[in-house]
Amino acid sequence: MAASVLSGNRNFEGRVSPDVRANFLASPPLVVAYAIAGTVDIDLTTDPLGYDPNGQPVFLRDVWPTQAEIQSEIRRSLNPSIFNEQYGNVFTGNEEWNAVDAPAGELYSWNADSTYIQEPPFFMDLTPDVQPVQPIVGARVLAVMPDSTTTDHISPAGSIAKNSPAARYLERNGVARADWNSYGSRRGNHEVMMRGTFANIRIKNQMLDGQEGGYTVYIPEMQTMAIWDAAENYIADGTPLVVLAGKEYGTGSSRDWAAKGVWLQGVRAVIAESYERIHRSNLVGMGVLPLQFKSGQNVQSLGLSGFETIDILGLDDEMQPGQEYTVRATADNGTVTEFQVVSRIDTPVEVNYYKNGGILHTVLRRMAAE
Repeated sequence: MAASVLSGNRNFEGRVSPDVRANFLASPPLVVAYAIAGTVDIDLTTDPLGYDPNGQPVFLRDVWPTQAEIQSEIRRSLNPSIFNEQYGNVFTGNEEWNAVDAPAGELYSWNADSTYIQEPPFFMDLTPDVQPVQPIVGARVLAVMPDSTTTDHISPAGSIAKNSPAARYLERNGVARADWNSYGSRRGNHEVMMRGTFANIRIKNQMLDGQEGGYTVYIPEMQTMAIWDAAENYIADGTPLVVLAGKEYGTGSSRDWAAKGVWLQGVRAVIAESYERIHRSNLVGMGVLPLQFKSGQNVQSLGLSGFETIDILGLDDEMQPGQEYTVRATADNGTVTEFQVVSRIDTPVEVNYYKNGGILHTVLRRMAAE
């Protein structure tokens, strides 16, 4: 298994490279030390980093600077003139940036040919009045995710894989392979980001017996395909979607696209054993219903496969924070499994967000009313 040591602030698998499964965060000097050693399978307190020209071992303690040496170097290399030089002409110093032809006016002029920035569809078909809350009926499962599914699993920020839905979109729009860049750099284009949702090559959708990659089964045809391709088919069918998950769903960074992307894929509810705090809030903010299995229950204990038809009953305008709902899972052979779940819409404010279809809709309606 390949591993990396990095001085960044994220250690998700696949973050440095799709082939790297483990990433360890360390200070820059330690990153250099591990690079010299050439392996993470080393105890830096007892094993040498290498050997000098005389064949003598060199240990980390031999090259690690003292606090006095560090402070001396800081005093030598840093002075106010550096900051004045770098930031004194921040508004005029970059000729290339200043030469960019930017449109003027109060409204942004969207470029239909851009593969980096597109008008997001979140406000399309927004009505002045709030629509009544309805039960979710006839839903299909898009994916069954294991414990500790991170926001990077849900919405990767790294490279765009060849033959992925996002890659096919870029190719159709004439973008050369060398210019694909990353999901993180194209976060202003929902067409890329919704295709990249659940596209991390390290995810394991439990509907596929542990197969790695962003795939699922499009149940009406029992065909394995990329998760976006299946979601697109379900959207065309008018079929709402749910995601089933284990513990700590959405752990990691507070990546807004991990909630935006699933909403654009047609996911209307997530049922998990537990949630990371910020991701739960982000789901509510996008109008995706976060539900939690009752204590002691999960996908396995309830015998769910992910191939059932899901009905979430009891949703209406009288909804309250922490309310319990009935989920009815109907297998293709007619077997029905009913169980109770707890709404993780935790506050009255969040109830209002959900009724409006999300925080964006809530704010826009409020602005329009004022």
